[in-house]
Amino acid sequence: MPESRNFFVEFLRLTKQFWCSNRKVKIRGAASLLAVLTMLQMAMAVLFTQWSAGLFNALEQHSMRGLMVQVGLLVILFVADMILTGSHLVVKRNLQIYWRDWMTEYVFSRWMKAGRHYLISHLPGEHDNPDGRIAEDCRVAAESAVVLGHSLFYSVLLLIGFTQVLWSRSGVVTLDLGFTQVAVYGHLIWIAIIYSALASWLGWLVSKPLTGATNARQSAEANFRASLLEAQENSQAIALIHAESCERHEFHELFRKLRLVWDVQTAAWRNIVMFGDGYSVLNMAFPILLSAPRYILGKITLGALMQSAQAFQQMVGALSWPVNNVGGIAEWRASVERILSLLKVLDNVDEELARPEHWIQVKSFDRPVLAFHDLSIAKYDGSILAQNINMEIGKGEHVLITGNAFTGAKLFHAIAGIRPWGSGVIELPSQGRLFFMPPRPHLPTGTLRNAICYPSSRRVFAQEQIEQALRLAGLEHLIDQLDQWDKWGNTLERGEQQRLGMVRLLLNRPQWIFLQEAFDSLDHQDEERMLKLICEQLPEATLLTISHMPNGASFYSRRLAL
Repeated sequence: MPESRNFFVEFLRLTKQFWCSNRKVKIRGAASLLAVLTMLQMAMAVLFTQWSAGLFNALEQHSMRGLMVQVGLLVILFVADMILTGSHLVVKRNLQIYWRDWMTEYVFSRWMKAGRHYLISHLPGEHDNPDGRIAEDCRVAAESAVVLGHSLFYSVLLLIGFTQVLWSRSGVVTLDLGFTQVAVYGHLIWIAIIYSALASWLGWLVSKPLTGATNARQSAEANFRASLLEAQENSQAIALIHAESCERHEFHELFRKLRLVWDVQTAAWRNIVMFGDGYSVLNMAFPILLSAPRYILGKITLGALMQSAQAFQQMVGALSWPVNNVGGIAEWRASVERILSLLKVLDNVDEELARPEHWIQVKSFDRPVLAFHDLSIAKYDGSILAQNINMEIGKGEHVLITGNAFTGAKLFHAIAGIRPWGSGVIELPSQGRLFFMPPRPHLPTGTLRNAICYPSSRRVFAQEQIEQALRLAGLEHLIDQLDQWDKWGNTLERGEQQRLGMVRLLLNRPQWIFLQEAFDSLDHQDEERMLKLICEQLPEATLLTISHMPNGASFYSRRLAL
């Protein structure tokens, strides 16, 4: 866990970007309005103590007129407090969603940038379950930051406002030490400070284990959720091999770990709740008992007694802010630490990529060729997969990549710029779009039309173009389903998904095509038909293919053996 000083420095750096973002006018306006409303809330709290003093004085004096005056004042305070509370809630929630919106967009943009989401999956560091960090931790970090920041500001205002009230009600108490007498001014304030300091110290000791337990629970929850999501995405494969018992065992183990950290967190919460409950009970009685002797001796009125007790409670509550918010602080810090850990790994990626001498250089030259110059492909740990690759591929050539298909896939990743490990130079063609077809195309949930056009807009391609491409790829039965919403990655068979990859290819008509076992789910005859279709529809395109088709050699003029 990061040191507290480093943690707050990193959090403040992140927060500074929020306050200085392009939406800073709206954000700062909401924060300023929230501060004004909070000051008005504090003023209302002071007014309520004054009203309470007036009420108890009227009761002590048996004054019906005084009682009716206090009833009238209560109506005014009641209406004003309702309006103030409702306005405060709206403004606070607006600030929370502004912060969450910014933080989610910031972290997601850093993660989903130029293959960073792919690169960090191969790197060490605390970056597991980025989906949970972006969706859940950003929410907790933003919402809790506003809640905690507001409550701290409110506590400071209470401390300022009620210190004056408590000082005026404390009077002077003379301590007889035997050999001398000492006059103590504002004794209730000093007692409140000592009382709160002692309670805060004890509360800190009691709550110390909660931060680690909360962090561990959030990680366990994220792992359990990710495992369920993975099972859902691979439900067909699990059903085919009847692996449900294995999956149940895995879920049981993950939930068992979740239960263990849950029990640790429960123990930490139990201690905090016990301490907090005893502390709240003591807070109700202690200030009244403290001022009761002065009331019994006739030095203060009943109203002054109750106002002193309420002011003492408000001041102690303000001074006890760390104790009262220890659970929220622990949850907030755990979420912020998970976000900062993800951002730290992304920073490391950016720093490493900024040192080009350690990576494969992907450059664009003013030539219509794809060239490899002394290219070596390595794993993250430095072990070499392939080396001394030197080759120039001209426009319109068809090249079959043979040997290790795994290494061939890493070569494609290096060309795409998402796998920098290795050395040498990849020279990209100056003109023409590069189009990669993996074994399984990504089909986002939504309409089939959007899935086909992805990542372009559905408006880019006309209805006639899409229908023609579907017919050429042998998917004419899907034409009537173009505007149907579904999870197509789960609904369609793998062979149909690969044919949809062909539909995308025909619609985009790229000049440089990279096929990574893109039709391996089709039989050899259909795979051959797909290659012929590419040659017919895109005769000038360059083709690099990783394939195990036995009769595919006739489509290629050259080979690259890995």
